[in-house]
Amino acid sequence: MTKVKICGITNYEDAMYSVTLGADFLGFNFYSKSKRYVSVDTAKDIISKLPDTFVPVGVFVDEEIEKVKHIVEKCKLKMVQLHGKETPEYCSLLNSQCSVPLIKAFRIKGEGTLRYIARYKDVVNYFLLDTYVDSVEGGTGQTFNWDIAIEAKKFNVPVFLAGGLTPENVKEAVSKVQPYGVDVASGVERLPRRKDYNKLRDFITKIK
Repeated sequence: MTKVKICGITNYEDAMYSVTLGADFLGFNFYSKSKRYVSVDTAKDIISKLPDTFVPVGVFVDEEIEKVKHIVEKCKLKMVQLHGKETPEYCSLLNSQCSVPLIKAFRIKGEGTLRYIARYKDVVNYFLLDTYVDSVEGGTGQTFNWDIAIEAKKFNVPVFLAGGLTPENVKEAVSKVQPYGVDVASGVERLPRRKDYNKLRDFITKIK
């Protein structure tokens, strides 16, 4: 069964509702320029109050390795998502020093992105494929050509599909791509930083 990752969690209520509905992963964005940014202390507090039935994921953009390791330990994160321009060398070093699996996110411009992705297949544990929008690091609300996601699966690295997924199109996306998991932020929001519970329920029940 396809896994569900709800990203951009900023408060306990949204987190608890997502977990209750069966979300497998919750994403906490530690990139200070993101409109879904959450402080380390807030994320730690939210995670500590939730049942141990999901994987808390820390989202980072070009962050120093020592700071990533510190936040992983402080918040008890179980996975790290890299959503910037981190090099394969950076990923390899972090993987050797960090005790949790790594997701490397890629913003898809076109089929040429596949050659870039190939450089990471041996240094991370998962790929996340998102839509390229200039100067926006995720949460774009726009889809990309899913045929590229199908091609990316040939690297034998589990793929999270992101980018413009909604309750209306997620079933089609899963049927076509058959990803390891789907990732959604803006597609289940009523406004930035707040989830729409009807959309959340509809999104998850389309998959579960």
